[in-house]
Amino acid sequence: MKQTILVAGGTGKVGEKIVKALIKRGANVRAIVRSGSASEKKEKLSALGAEVVTADMTDTAALESACQGVSCVISALSGLRDVMVESQSQLLDAAVAAGVPRFIPSDYSSDFTQLPEGENRNVDLHKEFQQYLDKSPIAATSIMNGAFCDLILGPGAPLFDVKNNSVRYWGDKADWKIDFSTTDDTADYTAAAALDSETPRILRIASFQITPKELAAVGEEIKKQPFKLIDMGSMEDLSASNKKARAANPEGETEILPAWQAMQYVHTMLYVQNKTLDNDRYPDVEWTSAKEALSKV
Repeated sequence: MKQTILVAGGTGKVGEKIVKALIKRGANVRAIVRSGSASEKKEKLSALGAEVVTADMTDTAALESACQGVSCVISALSGLRDVMVESQSQLLDAAVAAGVPRFIPSDYSSDFTQLPEGENRNVDLHKEFQQYLDKSPIAATSIMNGAFCDLILGPGAPLFDVKNNSVRYWGDKADWKIDFSTTDDTADYTAAAALDSETPRILRIASFQITPKELAAVGEEIKKQPFKLIDMGSMEDLSASNKKARAANPEGETEILPAWQAMQYVHTMLYVQNKTLDNDRYPDVEWTSAKEALSKV
């Protein structure tokens, strides 16, 4: 019998890919979309084969109704505190009320359990929701995929700057293995985990792990040009600079990715590391290599 999986945030980049991956794996997919979502986004989900349910995160009855009969709720929501804490909490409460056995939160990031508070605004929101989630009776699984390489790498990126043929690093991290995952790989793995009834509390994955030195070498191989490896100072300097930039730009508090938040992610990537990976849990997931990912930048 097919499982029915509920996806919240299916109109987003990661959410849509999760919907596609679930359907490819044979699941029935129910996608919650807000009443204000563009009609073309709803139609796209329907065309993929998903059952589209319109429900705002403040509508408790509608959320509970949407959760009826599903085996797992996946959150692919993205935003600030009103979404990552408040809306996710409402979705979680609805799942519990409807008797849903499993919940996958929108924790797609580096393993924030290793990161102290105050270093990454967006990660602190994950940590805040985690405290609420861990008090819930539902079985939860967070998928920690490191950094999305298709979002953090590219022209003008603070770490790997393909435009200026350079790779920056801080502290003694030139040989530090950074966890990177593509959104496609993460979505497929999430779909597999949603259909697996016995997942642990945390699954740690990475499409590839690569050091700044190795990033420079791959960049040279792809572009056939020398890449500079630039020492930017200590990790303490980076942390202090990030906090100073945040204090000087309070308007960024209303933005999902202000410039200082991007630099906070760089600090997180160089501070947190998946020492063991759960990539092999689902052998049919095909992982993107560093060269494949960087060739698309």
